[in-house]
Amino acid sequence: MTDRFREGAGRLCLDFVRTLRYRGTPEELEELPDAAAWGAWIDQLGPFTTPVKPTDISVRDAWTAREAIYELLTGDVREVVRRRLNRFAAMPVPAPSLTAAGELRWQAPDPAEAMVALLARDALELVTSPEFARVRRCAGERCGALFLDTSRPGTRRWCSMEICGNQAKKSTYRAKVH
Repeated sequence: MTDRFREGAGRLCLDFVRTLRYRGTPEELEELPDAAAWGAWIDQLGPFTTPVKPTDISVRDAWTAREAIYELLTGDVREVVRRRLNRFAAMPVPAPSLTAAGELRWQAPDPAEAMVALLARDALELVTSPEFARVRRCAGERCGALFLDTSRPGTRRWCSMEICGNQAKKSTYRAKVH
């Protein structure tokens, strides 16, 4: 199976926010249009070893959590956002267990709900940590994704050097040649 969703933003909540690709542009693309896509995202990035089968209700909670996380990360900390994230963060999270073979497994009565709780908790931890000062918006022309700049000087510009950084360098090169 190839990875369907982008990873590598530096924190799980940042990868999650990127599921609304090209946010705020005419090309805006919803990567979680239904419960099946939400389940695929959890299967790819979550802690569970068996496929997750979310409901339509849980995908609506995921969208609500994603937008609240985005608002929190971009500085729009209204009371309703704070309360919503606190409510999501208070939900049960996956619990670890050790199998007879000595493997770690994560379990939850409702894995999709537990994933929303993990994401909300990750966002709350991020905005209250020193790392938050290093959350950046991609300088890619259409991208705008958020990422955690872990570079030593703290001057990273793109969410992905392979995609956005490469596109920017190609554009700069073409402008110089023409």
